[in-house]
Amino acid sequence: MSAASLLRTLATPKKAVAGAALAAATCGTLIAAAPAQAAPTAAASAQATAKKMIGNSAQYQCFSKIVQHESNWNPTATNASSGAYGLVQALPASKMASAGSDWKTNPATQIEWGLNYMNDRYGSPCAAWDFWQTNHWY
Repeated sequence: MSAASLLRTLATPKKAVAGAALAAATCGTLIAAAPAQAAPTAAASAQATAKKMIGNSAQYQCFSKIVQHESNWNPTATNASSGAYGLVQALPASKMASAGSDWKTNPATQIEWGLNYMNDRYGSPCAAWDFWQTNHWY
């Protein structure tokens, strides 16, 4: 029943006020109970960017496993002992500048650099993941 039809149903002013309060409370409850549309997290956004950039599902899965272990998809993750930085934990971190001057804050730049690194050094993200599983670094 809508708030308008509830108010029309009530005859006396006293009932109308009570009905309006009930209707307002009901509407407020319904509005409050509606789930909010959550904004994508930084990790989800970086993952979506990586999927687009990599294209191949199997290679993305391998890339994702490395990034999950290295930084938990946090583009500002910093290893306190080594200084490795970013999604792919580049060491030194400044190497990522070769992919763009925004390497400190842009996950896409870090993904581009990491993907190039994995392809150049290991041949593919899956070959890098194979190495990571044996050595726990890449």
